[in-house]
Amino acid sequence: MRFIADFHIHSKYSRAVSKDMVIEELDRWADDKGILVMGTGDFTHPDWFRDLKQKLEPAEPGLFKLKPAYKKKTMKGTLAETRFILTVEVSGIYGRAGRTRRIHNILFAPDFETAEKIVTQLSWIGNVKSDGRPILGLDSEELAKIVFTTNPEAAIVPAHAWTPWFSVFGSMSGFDTIEECFGKYADKIFAIETGLSSDPAMNWRLSKLDHIALISNSDSHSLERIGREANIFDTELSYRGIMDALKSRDLKKFVATIEFFPEEGKYHYDGHRACGVSWAPEETKRHGGICTGCGKPVTVGVMNRVAALADRPEVAVNRTKVGEVNAVHYEKRVPFVNLVPMDQIIGEAFDVGAQAKSVWVEFERLVQAFGSELKILLEVSASDLATVAKREVVEAIERVRQGKLAIEPGFDGEFGKVKIFSAADRVKIETQKSLF
Repeated sequence: MRFIADFHIHSKYSRAVSKDMVIEELDRWADDKGILVMGTGDFTHPDWFRDLKQKLEPAEPGLFKLKPAYKKKTMKGTLAETRFILTVEVSGIYGRAGRTRRIHNILFAPDFETAEKIVTQLSWIGNVKSDGRPILGLDSEELAKIVFTTNPEAAIVPAHAWTPWFSVFGSMSGFDTIEECFGKYADKIFAIETGLSSDPAMNWRLSKLDHIALISNSDSHSLERIGREANIFDTELSYRGIMDALKSRDLKKFVATIEFFPEEGKYHYDGHRACGVSWAPEETKRHGGICTGCGKPVTVGVMNRVAALADRPEVAVNRTKVGEVNAVHYEKRVPFVNLVPMDQIIGEAFDVGAQAKSVWVEFERLVQAFGSELKILLEVSASDLATVAKREVVEAIERVRQGKLAIEPGFDGEFGKVKIFSAADRVKIETQKSLF
């Protein structure tokens, strides 16, 4: 069965997360976004865990669905068929080898019993009630011991593996290898999350990740951001089916990932946000890593960190279509497609912010016509789009599909800025509209 999954999100019980991130809304928004399997996020939080147990019921093995009594209609006026998989992101802050380590890991559990046992053990170590993403003084190797001792079918995936401050390979607090981080449990780590600031092609530069599945998730803090990164499967719809597809990296089962353009991520380049300094790796090297604004070391971003650990040159890829990879050496890797979220595309087309009312009126109209955001961005032809969408929206979607856009790279916590139309393009569009 072919489906799209987004495993890493947060509930309203996490810091800086929308109060609308509740299970009823996740259920219907996932459907409108084109996501069939959603991570629950935050299962260590007692109130969220209670909500999940109360409102979900078993579906396929290891997956759950919202009970009919809690269902809300989608934008299309239908009821969603969303499946949920038990997940949580855990933040570990601890000392190792004379350095403070800050690592975020995503835990997957095949059932409520396993999740509850993991929560019980983590609650002995720290306060799991204070945040949906608990912050614990727990070494990643010890976390792995707890998880895999509880249930060998549970899984750990390092979250946003390259971000500077909180990740397994982070320039400011991470490690150089998975083995260093997880010790004797390293062989049980079969996947990493590439994060918004890197894509698979960047990760292919490291031969030590050849045996690792590269997954992508939204890490969403709001309903609108669900599915901004995701995974496409064609396998049995079950917990074990998903895990086996990831472990095998079988291209017939783990079909592709959906990615940001990595430049759009918050940590792609090096720099200092406070000083307005944004540098490519070669500029950082030229300045000795020292900010010209404040004289302190810059935050080293993902592009630079990947280059530092890589043992292969950059990989040439065609970013315009799923599955088109331009390097023979990597033809057996799971392919990917770079997208821009549809609200951003519509906002660019209308020359307004993504939260504008006109954007969401158009968004809802397109979803009602074609089924879901990801179907529109990945599958619907320009000619079919043109029967419903405004012409500037169709052109904007086509430009993203062809990689015809400019991005000012993100750095030091600042998202990159996407521009689909130049000033000259906008003059041309306005002229065409006047003529029409």
